[in-house]
Amino acid sequence: MSFDIVHPALNDYLLDHATPADEVLRDLAAETRRLLPDNARMQISHDQGTLLTLLVKLTGTLHAVEVGTFTGYSSICIARGLAPGGRLLACDVSEEWTGTARRYWERAGVADRIELRIAPAAETLRALPREEYLDFAFIDADKVGYPVYYEELLTRLRPGGVIVLDNVLREGRVLDPAAGEEPDLVIRELNDAITADERVESVLLPVRDGVTVVRKR
Repeated sequence: MSFDIVHPALNDYLLDHATPADEVLRDLAAETRRLLPDNARMQISHDQGTLLTLLVKLTGTLHAVEVGTFTGYSSICIARGLAPGGRLLACDVSEEWTGTARRYWERAGVADRIELRIAPAAETLRALPREEYLDFAFIDADKVGYPVYYEELLTRLRPGGVIVLDNVLREGRVLDPAAGEEPDLVIRELNDAITADERVESVLLPVRDGVTVVRKR
């Protein structure tokens, strides 16, 4: 999801000063808004996508996992940053939304780098080898599931590997312990847990609705 947490003029300036999206990503964003107007906010923004690509490149990622694929914008950005021979495991529960993703993966030329599994993400992650082999993971799915996804991925992340979590500010509701519903409470508790987690070093960035970047020690 993407929400503006800065002044609109500054928001536009930030977007204008990221590497521009190509035609594939522009068309995907437009089609998502047209076909899924009530859910289009679930799609990451262009600057978030650029950040993902850069982080994947910087970590030399061969093995990546994405929890929450939607229509495929973030998976294209991750797949484009993979090292030669790299693979992305994309986890989602919607055949409809990921049908759009599949079309755009083909158009972007990254379909051969992505494996899609339609199943509850917790089941998919728990079935992965329990060794430290993952280089990069992105979590942008149901917020109540974040603690499970984080722990399952961190267990399998290599030292120096990175996890990125989206929507960790919950439109500011993390600031008020009395505000929000269960997803907000879960994210607030997870934010605190990550900060205290001695297995990692982390930073919460004010990018859109908040992005946490975690590096395993």
